[in-house]
Amino acid sequence: MQLRYNYRVYPDASQRRALAQAFGCARVVFNDGLRARREAHAAGLPYIKDADLQKQVITAAKRTGERTWLGDVSSVVLVQSLRDLHTAYRNFFSSVTGKRTGPKVAPPRFKSKRDNRQSIRLTANGFSLRESGRLYVAKVGDLDVRWSRPLPATPTSVTVTKDAADRYWASFVVDTEPDVLPELGTETGIDLGLTYFAVLSDGRKVDSPTFLRRAETKLKRLQKALSRCEKGSKNRAKARTKVARQHAKVADRRRDWHHRESTKIVRENQAVYVEDLAVSGLGRTRLAKSVHDAGWSQFVMMLEYKALKYGRHFGRTGRFEPTSQVCSACGVKDGPKPLSVREWTCGDCGTVHDRDINAARNILAAGRADRLNACGAQVRRAPVPAQRREAGTHRDGQPTVVGIPVL
Repeated sequence: MQLRYNYRVYPDASQRRALAQAFGCARVVFNDGLRARREAHAAGLPYIKDADLQKQVITAAKRTGERTWLGDVSSVVLVQSLRDLHTAYRNFFSSVTGKRTGPKVAPPRFKSKRDNRQSIRLTANGFSLRESGRLYVAKVGDLDVRWSRPLPATPTSVTVTKDAADRYWASFVVDTEPDVLPELGTETGIDLGLTYFAVLSDGRKVDSPTFLRRAETKLKRLQKALSRCEKGSKNRAKARTKVARQHAKVADRRRDWHHRESTKIVRENQAVYVEDLAVSGLGRTRLAKSVHDAGWSQFVMMLEYKALKYGRHFGRTGRFEPTSQVCSACGVKDGPKPLSVREWTCGDCGTVHDRDINAARNILAAGRADRLNACGAQVRRAPVPAQRREAGTHRDGQPTVVGIPVL
């Protein structure tokens, strides 16, 4: 299985300039390739093949006077940037034809130097790990890396990223074997919410940390200072960086907390079941800020890949399962209830239920039923893609950190 390991990088002034040049060249090659394919499509010409596009926007472009500076950066960076464009087109075509499940994928769009996130990706030909502990990047130099933990294997690729808070990161992709834990006899169902972040079927309630809510006072002050700065000034750039760094702190705290809680749940249970929530829909309601502050999608994703990593079972129950309407003791459906009702008594068996604990127990029962009723057995362990993203075509509205380390 593939895992991503993320480390902070501290380049010096000359290395920052070299990285900025690499970011710009990768962006230009990506935009040139996208423009060439759009123009060919508008003219009714066939789709330009990957090899032909590489010859056009890299090999031939280096010989022209307008693009001679493409030779100042590693060719691996340019080739991988075009590969990102190929991947974006394949995902778009697969989504249009129905081969790709999930939300529809939009066609690739042009990158901007004002994007919050700039990145380059290199394969094994473009980087190496020195014995001194530094990371060598072709035509950039030896980067100082803070090795918070050792790599479990030799990395196959690295993505060097600069985020909105002007921080540099090196994200390594490694192929590792699953670290299977001893089998346990415990299973749990998890009901995610806002009053409590998670309620487990054994009755344990996990309080919601609300990292964004606690940081709102400082964010409001920094945002007000940013709005008062003149556009295009250096003071505005400094104020923008301060706002981005505060948002990055909130995201880092939330991610660290998610890691600790998800690891604890996976280690203590042989099987974990959660409800498939429509987070994107809930994010458009009056509870949007609280929903995004909770970060349910990130937490569930961590549960899923850590369950595969440690040899546990992970399951999702249908989002239309009436978990809050069914009595977990006798199975009688008591009908829908408003959110203000936190406790209710079953009219058939007389059991008094806590709404969230009852829902968690029903999620556990539904997950067990789906697992027992599944047709056939999985012969091979499901592949796990590298967590979070490579250098891609999507632009973020929020400052983020590339990669999710596995705890």
